Amino acid sequence: MKPPRFRYHAPESLDEALAVLAETGDEAKPLAGGQSLIPMLNMRLARPSLLIDLNGLSELAGIELRDGVLVVRAMTRHRAVERSPLVAEHVPLLAEAIPWVGHLPIRTQGTIGGSVAHADPAAEVPGVLVALDGAVRLASRRGERLVPADEFFLDLLTTAAEPDELVTEVHFPLLGPRSGSAWLEIARRHGDYALVGAGAVLVLAEDGRTIQDARLSFIGVAGRPVRARGAEAILRGQSIGEEAWKAAAAAVREELDPPSDLHASAQYRRSVAGVLAERALAIAAARAQGGVAA
Repeated sequence: MKPPRFRYHAPESLDEALAVLAETGDEAKPLAGGQSLIPMLNMRLARPSLLIDLNGLSELAGIELRDGVLVVRAMTRHRAVERSPLVAEHVPLLAEAIPWVGHLPIRTQGTIGGSVAHADPAAEVPGVLVALDGAVRLASRRGERLVPADEFFLDLLTTAAEPDELVTEVHFPLLGPRSGSAWLEIARRHGDYALVGAGAVLVLAEDGRTIQDARLSFIGVAGRPVRARGAEAILRGQSIGEEAWKAAAAAVREELDPPSDLHASAQYRRSVAGVLAERALAIAAARAQGGVAA
């Protein structure tokens, strides 16, 4: 199919892009990597009257450490994140999840900001962001604001961004010592959207055996990435080990209410979520006992 007719604008600066967006609002769509938007245009699921092409804005690309946070600017490609020593060293959960994003051509063109703004409930980057208690920086002609990830993702393809706002940065907090993380997912084929994906983060107490903090995020089980906060509460204060992992997995199955669709039933997703939680927690604990963030 062919896309509907639209006007095209390629701004030369972020200020220009925000000015155009302020004037056009709901009529415009920002174009980043285009890996989601272009198919939606071709299927007539999106009908903007204007495309604002952000690909010429070099100021929106790059990765840096800033005040205990890994900042990934919006137009940074997935492939750049995948190959980044900074990401591998400081946010290994993101490094572990990124290879699950589509196929190499998709990761080469797709952007971190585009993935976050699109807010597909089965996408890896939003799931990692929620697991790490990250945040999204939004900019408009009215100013900037930093929105916690748990407040940014609202529902299926829906975020807290206003029509005149652009995602400019994605913030991934660094984990400290005695912490570990793991990402696991199940898809029909590698490169397909996750049927279920799970991110686990554990922080151990000084004794190296007691769970001080725990986070579990899931994708593919709701209209947005979700945290299993009941399971997290069960884990805090417990000793690491199979008994704790099984208790958390049971809590996950009780807590989550996934949908059924043509790809998988709710019962299947619920069962797989528990299995992935149990396995991811065991991996995260082993990494935490290594003495460094992993």
